[in-house]
This record gives sequence, C-alpha cells and structure tokens, in this order.
Amino acid sequence: MKLPRVKIDFSVLGEIRWYEYAIRFAFGGAVTVSAGLIAKHWGPELGGLFLAFPAIFPASVTLVEKKEKEKKAQAGIDGTNRGRLSAGMDAAGAALGSLGLTAFAIVVWALLGDHAAWPVLLCATFAWMAVSGLLWYLRKTKYGARLVHPRRQQHGKASSR
Repeated sequence: MKLPRVKIDFSVLGEIRWYEYAIRFAFGGAVTVSAGLIAKHWGPELGGLFLAFPAIFPASVTLVEKKEKEKKAQAGIDGTNRGRLSAGMDAAGAALGSLGLTAFAIVVWALLGDHAAWPVLLCATFAWMAVSGLLWYLRKTKYGARLVHPRRQQHGKASSR
C-alpha cells in the first residue's frame, strides 16, 4: 500500500483570521502558565508532564470544526458531521503526538542525570520521531481505523481515507 505524501501548504495561512491566532495564543499561554503553577506547587516532574499537553489543542479543535462547517455551509450543506469528523481526526493526531512527546520525556528522564544534555536531547528527539512516525504509519495502514462513506459501502465500493 502506498502512503500519501505529507505536504505543507502555506496558502492556508491567509485564510485564518487574526482573532483565531489570538484565541490560540491565549489558550497556549493559559496551558503554559497552568503547567508552571503545577510545577511550582507539586514539582517540576509533574509540571513537565503538563507541558506535553498540546497547548493550542483546545482552541484548534474547535476552530477546525467551525471551519469545516463554514465550508459546507457555503456549498449549502449542513456540515455538522463533517466538522465533528475533522475535529476528531485533529484530536487523534494530537493524541499520537502526545505519545511521541511522552517517549521524548521518558528518554530525557532516564538519561539526563548520567549523560551530557545534547546527546540526551538528540536521542529523545529520535525517540519522539520514531514513536510518532510508527503510530502515524500504523494508523494509515491496515492496522488503523478506517472510515467508510455509507453511500460507497452500499454500492460495494468500500474505500478508506
């Protein structure tokens, strides 16, 4: 099975409104401040775990849903389900990324006291990339969840995304 290529499309940056950036910045700041307060009260080990929380996730998932609904509304279609599916896929990606960050944290925690910082951070970065890449690959191949469009399934042409 051939996997899709990962692409970067900078043209979508112009489609985002200024207040959407402000919401993401505010949520990110709030999560970071919360992690700092947790670290100050209960220690850096616990506070560091909260820094692995995707800081802009709460804002981005709601904005993703809103954007998809708006796209469908422009076409005269109710986009509620599409918005929810898109937000769910965004949440799944954040969960996979968080597992990769957990691998990063475990490597740093296990090695930092005995080794110099730069080799530990390099190893931790490779661990993050390996775990995130493996989870992405497993999700995209036969091991991952598949969504089948109901109309295609009825006609015997079940396909996946």
